[in-house]
Amino acid sequence: MEENFKPRLKVGLFGIGLQAYWEQFEGLEQRLKGYVDVVSQRLQGYGAEIVNLGLVDTPEKAFESGSRFRREEVDLIFLYVTTYALSSTVLPVVSRAKVPVIVLNLAPEAAINYEVFNRMDNRTAMTGEWLAFCSACPVPEIASVFNRSNIPFYQITGMLHNDPVVWNEVQEWIEAAKVAHTMYYNRLGVMGSYYNGMLDIYSNLTLHCATFGGHIEILEVDELSGLRGEVTDGETNEKIKAFHEVFEVQADCPDDELKRAAITAVALDKLVEKHKLGSLAYFHKGTGNPQNLDTMTSVILGTSLLTANHIPVAGEYEVKNAQAMKIMDSFGTGGSFTEYYAMDFNEDVVLMGHDGPCHPAIAEGKIKVKPLRVYHGKVGSGLSVEMSVQHGPVTLLSLVETVDGKLQLLVAEAESVAGPILEIGNTNSRYKFPIGARAFVETWNSYGPAHHCAVGKGHIASKIKKLGKLLGIQFIKVC
Repeated sequence: MEENFKPRLKVGLFGIGLQAYWEQFEGLEQRLKGYVDVVSQRLQGYGAEIVNLGLVDTPEKAFESGSRFRREEVDLIFLYVTTYALSSTVLPVVSRAKVPVIVLNLAPEAAINYEVFNRMDNRTAMTGEWLAFCSACPVPEIASVFNRSNIPFYQITGMLHNDPVVWNEVQEWIEAAKVAHTMYYNRLGVMGSYYNGMLDIYSNLTLHCATFGGHIEILEVDELSGLRGEVTDGETNEKIKAFHEVFEVQADCPDDELKRAAITAVALDKLVEKHKLGSLAYFHKGTGNPQNLDTMTSVILGTSLLTANHIPVAGEYEVKNAQAMKIMDSFGTGGSFTEYYAMDFNEDVVLMGHDGPCHPAIAEGKIKVKPLRVYHGKVGSGLSVEMSVQHGPVTLLSLVETVDGKLQLLVAEAESVAGPILEIGNTNSRYKFPIGARAFVETWNSYGPAHHCAVGKGHIASKIKKLGKLLGIQFIKVC
C-alpha cells in the first residue's frame, strides 16, 4: 500500500418504498425510482463517488444493502424517503453500514394540486398519486427506531425540485464529510517541542488520533537542518524567485536573509515530501546548536508557502491549531494562525494576528516581507511576513480540549474590516463581531480555548457544525 494512501470519498444513497404497493398502484414504483435517480444525479455534482442502491422495498433487500454499503466502505449515507415504507427496510441498512445517515424527506413538488387530484375518477389512482407525495409519513417511525437503536441521524426536509435550501444543505453535508475524510487520512507532522510554559497549548495526541483519525509523525529539527545541507544553489535561486512572485519583499530585506530563508524553504518542501505531510506544528528554540538556530530562525517564508499550498503550518507546537487550520483549509476557506493582539474600543473591533507563517491565499493585497531584528519571545532574528486577512466575512475556529478529555469546535463568525493595523512584520487584522468586541472576547474566553485560533474567509459555521455532528464533536457558536 502506498504511504500516502487515500481513497476517494464515497457517499451511499438508497430510497425506500413498500413492495406491496407496486401491484396495487400502476406506475408508482417506476416514478419513485425516478425520484431516487434525480437525487443521485444531484449528488454526483458534489465531487464524491456515489454508491446508489436504488429503491429498497423489503427487509431482505435491506440486509443486502447494508452489506453492500459496508463492503463499499461508504463514508456517509443519504436515505431518501420516497413514500411510506416500513422501518424494517431501513434499520438493517444503516445498522450494518455504521456510518452517519442523512434522512431526505423530500416531496416531489411544493404541494399536491388538490383541484386536479380531486377530479380524478379512479380512487385507486388517487391513492397512488397521494403515495407519490407521502415522503413525510414514515419519517417519525424511522426516527423512533433510530433513537431506540442509538443511531444518530440528521434530517433535510423540503422539495425534490426547485428548493435551493435542500441542495445547499446536501452540499454542506458532503463538504463536511470530505473534510472528515481528509482529516482521517491526514499526516500531521510535529517538530521540535512546545513553547515552554504555554500550558494551554499542551495537547493529547492520542485524543486527536481517536477523534479525527490520521497519523502523527514526530519529527526532529535535526532532520530539517540536515536537509538544508543538501539544497543546491539552483533550488535556492528558484525559491527566491518564488518569494518575489508571492510576496512584496521590502527593500530593507538583506540578500543573505532571503537566501537563508530560501534554503530552509526548499528543505521544508523536501521534509514534507519525504513524510507525506498534510500539516505541521513546530517550535524549537535552537539554542546551543548554531545549525538548528539557523534553521528555525529562517522558516517563516517557507512555512507560509506550505500553508498556501494546503499544508497549514502552526507555530509554537500548537497541535490543536494545526488541526483547526487543516479543517478550515479543507473547507477551502484558508485557515491562518492568529491570536488576540489588542482591542480598539473606539471602533469596536478586535485586532488579531500572530508572528510566524501566514496564509497567502486569504491575504488582503500582497504580503510584505520585513526583516526583524528580534523575534519577540523567541530566539534570533530574520525575515517575517505582514498581512491582513481579506476584508469581508470570516470564520474563527478554535479546537478546544476540555477537562473531561474531549475536543470541542468553538466558532465565531465576524467581518474582517479595513483600518489601521500594527505594522510590525506580523499577520494583523481587524475583526468586527455582531455581538460587539467586549461580548465576543468574554464569551469566547468563557469556553476555555487556547489563546490561538484559525481564521478563514467566509461564514462557514453551518459547515463546521455538520463536521462536528459527523465526528461526534460538540459544536459551540459564539456569534
